[in-house]
Amino acid sequence: MLSTYLLARDHLECAAAILQGSDNRSQQLRNIIERTVALMDDAHPRPQTISNVLDFAEFRERVARS
Repeated sequence: MLSTYLLARDHLECAAAILQGSDNRSQQLRNIIERTVALMDDAHPRPQTISNVLDFAEFRERVARS
């Protein structure tokens, strides 16, 4: 993957983490950012590696599904 893609994705994830406010505008912005990251992942899936490092985005998706 391109390093610019990974950097952009990391910046979006950081922005979503910063927007933890409970006001409506923060929630809307966080949802937009999270959907954008999901679309980026669909367009460029990450290679699967066996590791003991936890991927927080993957963990959140699994928790949301259950």
